[in-house]
Amino acid sequence: MPPASAVIPIVDLSGPQADVAKQLVDAAADHGFIYIRNLGHDIPVASIDEAFALSEKLFSAPSDEKQACSIQTNNRGWVGMHAETLDPQNQKVGDFKEAFNFGEFINSKAQQPIPPTVAADEGRFSAFADLCRALSLKILTLLGQGLQVDDFFTSAHFRSPSGSGSTLRFLRYPPPSSTSHAAEDVRAGAHSDYGSITLLFRLKGQAGLEILKKDGTWAPVPVSPPGTENDASPPILVNIGDLLSYWTNGLFRSTVHRVVFPTNGADGVDGESSSEPRYSIAFFCQPMDDVLLEPVPSERVRSFVEDGVVKNPYAERKVVTARQHLFMRLRETYGTLYEDEKD
Repeated sequence: MPPASAVIPIVDLSGPQADVAKQLVDAAADHGFIYIRNLGHDIPVASIDEAFALSEKLFSAPSDEKQACSIQTNNRGWVGMHAETLDPQNQKVGDFKEAFNFGEFINSKAQQPIPPTVAADEGRFSAFADLCRALSLKILTLLGQGLQVDDFFTSAHFRSPSGSGSTLRFLRYPPPSSTSHAAEDVRAGAHSDYGSITLLFRLKGQAGLEILKKDGTWAPVPVSPPGTENDASPPILVNIGDLLSYWTNGLFRSTVHRVVFPTNGADGVDGESSSEPRYSIAFFCQPMDDVLLEPVPSERVRSFVEDGVVKNPYAERKVVTARQHLFMRLRETYGTLYEDEKD
């Protein structure tokens, strides 16, 4: 019997904002993952469709074009198959995916090389990144309201594009039939996200994503959860990253997740398949590089107790700034690429 799907709250952003803020905070604390629906005014369906069309065009570029844009220590550029290992302690082989990271755009221009195949589309990539930034800021605002800390989160983000590590990432997972993989291999290793929040866009019918539940078991995450099947576009999946967990003393959960092959249980969702290439788009919302990771001044955070002890799950890492945390995680993922890089 396939594993039961993950139960993740669905939040309608069009509802009364005080209620939405509470729902978001509760979902962040209890689950760490949140479905967001009714986004027409924030990110139109046509913009999401266009972004996925751009993704296919980007990955269809000739190999030499993509290799000329290979990822650098600024976390921008193309990542080839197996170049990234998100769970280095448990993976024998790197992730079965390729990716392309766009850093912040300035005046609609990418601050990095991009393949000539999509050079004429630079402004369209930038426009989609702008929509993601605006929605991220809206969610951060609501989370701040829900914790009664005003602009604590929003003031840490997006003061200037040049000082932010936020990343718009396009991903392509080849169909399993085109890869040679062992039973224990995964398409993207188990990990938590590095930043504040992540916006994840997926296509209907494409299986693979799983989250680690509190009981230590894995559960598939449907693209279209019950009640959203007839929506014009699947809900955006928002997940809490390490930094919001850090800031809230562990109240907000930075949930571990992975992408698996169907033999690992990813085919447990009716109507979803791994027979075709899997495309997804993630916007990783990062604070400004120089932001200090200090506890949020919230009464709910101060009173949070888990297992009888108030604790910060990342305190032992002695993180000082958002940039230091990001580079620590990138070193774990890319190995030798960051050997000579200084914080």
